[in-house]
Amino acid sequence: MSDPNAGYTLLDISIENQIATVQMLRIENRLRDGRGAHRGAQIARALTELRDNRDVRVIILTGKDDVFTIPPSTYGHHGNPGNDWDITMGCTRALETMCTIEKPIIAKVNGHAVGFGASLIMGCDFVIAREDVIIADHHMGCGEVVIDGQVRGSAETCMVTGDGGSVFAPLKMPFNIAKEYLLLARQFTAKELQEIGVVNYAVPADQLDAKTQEIADRLLKRNAYALAMNKRVLNKYAMQNFNLVHDAAIGYEVLNFYMQTPQARALGQGRGEDRL
Repeated sequence: MSDPNAGYTLLDISIENQIATVQMLRIENRLRDGRGAHRGAQIARALTELRDNRDVRVIILTGKDDVFTIPPSTYGHHGNPGNDWDITMGCTRALETMCTIEKPIIAKVNGHAVGFGASLIMGCDFVIAREDVIIADHHMGCGEVVIDGQVRGSAETCMVTGDGGSVFAPLKMPFNIAKEYLLLARQFTAKELQEIGVVNYAVPADQLDAKTQEIADRLLKRNAYALAMNKRVLNKYAMQNFNLVHDAAIGYEVLNFYMQTPQARALGQGRGEDRL
């Protein structure tokens, strides 16, 4: 069997007993120099390859050590057209693949998840999380998303929620709570999200592996064709929402960045800061 990790620099993939585990490596310090720009594209590629792998029936998406995935506190990747393309189209392909893949994906949330990481969680079919982890969308955080004493996401600017939050949050949350989550960057623990139905199981850390394995094993007992076709039917809702909002959301996010550069702010003469 070929090496499932061939060509991946930001993921670690293993396959055992028809279960593929995709572990996202930590990137907090990699986006600044562009090395993390291919994260979304690598997730999309991995899911596509696993979708076509007949030895895989269930996919587990998780993070490295005690982090699911979080962005850096400062950004240096926007403004380079190549990096902007890699980031936006990689993110787009990852989200689109999550909406179309027939094999069930379990989010095994081993640590905090912010921004794109939180969107990936909401795009999964089952979410099993350590009960104390924080899940948040940092885009509109204004420096208020502070986790373990550290600002997560940009402290200087607000950004449109373009990397999946606008697609999945309104599907998974009551609409007014989704707006608070996205527009005010409200943080939730996994336990809180379990109470409103976003997380399937919020468990103590020492139970995370066992609960994830239990759900994976139960999925494997189901007829593969029936499971795949049922998921395809149900994910029509996710695909509809992706088609409805994603291109606008990610396009507005990139435009939003350029409108908030120092040069644009100077020309704007205060517009966007305290008035339209």
